Amino acid sequence: MFILNVEGAIQREGKWLIIERSTKEEHAGGQLSLVCGKVENEGFSKDLLERTLKRELFEEVGIEINCNLKYLRSSSFVLPDGREVLDLVFHCVIETGEPFAKSPDEVEAVYWMSAEEIYDHPNAPIWLKESIEEAERYDQSSTMKATN
Repeated sequence: MFILNVEGAIQREGKWLIIERSTKEEHAGGQLSLVCGKVENEGFSKDLLERTLKRELFEEVGIEINCNLKYLRSSSFVLPDGREVLDLVFHCVIETGEPFAKSPDEVEAVYWMSAEEIYDHPNAPIWLKESIEEAERYDQSSTMKATN
């Protein structure tokens, strides 16, 4: 059985909302990341992924997003203790708030970074770079559709 994790890709003025994960974090401490969090089992539930992502973005960086999430990609990985994780990445739009490191146990710092800055950063893991590549493709196709 997988642990289910959701991530939010948010862009503003050509830069992506990136966090530096706290060194206290069990997985990828000190690494750059999109804001993310585990989905909790609620039994029968609606809009669970959306609500989880909204909760995590508010708890970790103090922002609220609209509910118009767009699926970008999925991947899986294995934690050091052997647990398997299914990771889903969504494109999101900020509705209110300005991001800051609200949860110091989870977030060391908050950055707005261009794709190139992320690709070149020594603490940007491959899965973040792949998610940003997919988010960049989505943004480019959305921009092209809007201008046609």
